[in-house]
Amino acid sequence: MKKIDIDDELYQYIASNTQSIGESASTILRRLLNLNSVNNQNSTLNELAPNTPDIPSSNTASTQAKSAKKSLDAAVIVKQDNENVFNILNKEELAMQKGVVGRFLFILSALYRTHKPSFTCVLDIKGRDRVYFATSKEELVNSGSSMNPKNITDSEYWVMTNSNTTRKKMMLHEVALSLGYSEEQAEKIRDYL
Repeated sequence: MKKIDIDDELYQYIASNTQSIGESASTILRRLLNLNSVNNQNSTLNELAPNTPDIPSSNTASTQAKSAKKSLDAAVIVKQDNENVFNILNKEELAMQKGVVGRFLFILSALYRTHKPSFTCVLDIKGRDRVYFATSKEELVNSGSSMNPKNITDSEYWVMTNSNTTRKKMMLHEVALSLGYSEEQAEKIRDYL
C-alpha cells in the first residue's frame, strides 16, 4: 500500500464523505470515483472522464494522478447537485469536538459549508431579547451582555455561545429549517448536539 500526502481541504472532503465508522480513505475514494476494484480502475476512470485517453498500465504516476483528479472533479460536480449536511458531517470528528460548544460550532460549520449561498438566512434567527448570529464579533458583543461570540469555522459568521444546551439545540433546529431541511431532518441535526 502506498502513502500520499494530501492538503487539509482534500482530507476534509474525503472525511466528510464517510458513511460508516472505521471506513478507510481508500474505500471512500473508491466510492466517490466509482472504483469497485483495482483491476477495473482504467475503465472506470474513462467512464467518468471520457475525453481522456486510455491509461496504459505503464503510464507514470503523474498521468494517473491527473486522470484521477479529473474523475474526482466529476464526482464533486455530481455530489454538489444533491448535497446536504448529512453528506458533510463526520460523526467521528463530531465526537472528537471539545464539549457542547465545540460540537455546536462543528455542526454550524458543516451547515455553512453545505449551504454557503443561503446561509445568510441565519441572521434572521433571533431570541426575544438576543441576537444569535452576526457577521462580526462586535455586532454580537454590542447586542447584549455575556454573549461569548465564537466564529463559525471558515466563515464570516459569528454565533452567540453563552446559552444552555437546550437553547443551542433550538438554534440548530431553526437553522436547519431555515436552510430547507424537513422537520424530521432538523430534529436529527439538533440531536447531533
